[in-house]
Amino acid sequence: MRRAVVVLVLSMLVTHAHAQTRPSTVNRPCIASRQLVIARGAIVLGTGGFTYDRFVRDSSFCEVGEYAQPAYVPSLDTPQCFVGYRCKQGPMDFFGD
Repeated sequence: MRRAVVVLVLSMLVTHAHAQTRPSTVNRPCIASRQLVIARGAIVLGTGGFTYDRFVRDSSFCEVGEYAQPAYVPSLDTPQCFVGYRCKQGPMDFFGD
């Protein structure tokens, strides 16, 4: 019985740690990150250090009241890689950010 509890607890820890990992754009070529966003539709990517964000293929992955803004991130082969879009709150601002 004790062994089963230990196995259960360890498997939960491994699953929990695995769920927190996210692909990092700085360790991948630009095209690889872009293809990942296209394939999944919406994904959280690390953008260096402890920073991360959610990137989407198009505005259909944004909530009501949000719009898709082009997103550029650092990658292995370029400092500004277009990976897709970020969902932003409010109406789209045609005069800036």
